[in-house]
Amino acid sequence: MAKLHDDWNVFPHGSVDSVDDGILTVEGEILMPLGRFPRRMTVVALSTGQTVVFSPVPLHEPAMRRIESLGEPGFMVVPNGFHRLDARAWKKRYPQIRVVCPPGAKKRVEEAVPVDAVIDVFGDPSVRFIVLEGTREAESALSVVRSGGKTLVLNDIISNIRHPKGLGANIMARLFGFGVKHPQMAREVRWLLAKDKPALARQLRAWADESDLRRIIVSHGEIIDAQPNDALRAVASTLD
Repeated sequence: MAKLHDDWNVFPHGSVDSVDDGILTVEGEILMPLGRFPRRMTVVALSTGQTVVFSPVPLHEPAMRRIESLGEPGFMVVPNGFHRLDARAWKKRYPQIRVVCPPGAKKRVEEAVPVDAVIDVFGDPSVRFIVLEGTREAESALSVVRSGGKTLVLNDIISNIRHPKGLGANIMARLFGFGVKHPQMAREVRWLLAKDKPALARQLRAWADESDLRRIIVSHGEIIDAQPNDALRAVASTLD
């Protein structure tokens, strides 16, 4: 198990990109033997002037100024019990930030930081915190509605690592099925989180039936903005 970070440790990361009105995302990297494994943070503006930080990652200061320009970080979503690596450092930097996680992950998350809520407390009907069906309430997501359509911010339930960097990352991505050829659910995620596969499949298909879905942002890999509905159906079909 990776040691939780107490301090603001910045690993390599890319640029902070705007994907829609009030939605920023940045891909960082976790250094591993013989490679670098991608991880992604997404920041969403709320109507209150604050922001929701999903799967927090420390960034260099110029990038953090870009994040802060979107609004005051008001909520930090630790989307499951495995994405808590930098939660403590974020809480130290922003003491007033409220920590949100799914109910089934609360015990693990609280090993890093106190949890303030396990339900939607954002106060914005356009930005919803969702606990995924079929995961024993251990995995969460965001649904963000803008004028151009809907963005789903998913965590580990779908990966899309099309270009692993380094031998170690290539072996890990291919061996465990992190979406090298197409978006998919990694084998370890299926074992750890997909506890009721029919229920989770129904959740994915319900999202796939939403005609206004424009993109899926995942925590590991590239954004899925080409036929995101089909990607959800394909992953759901592997759970049948």
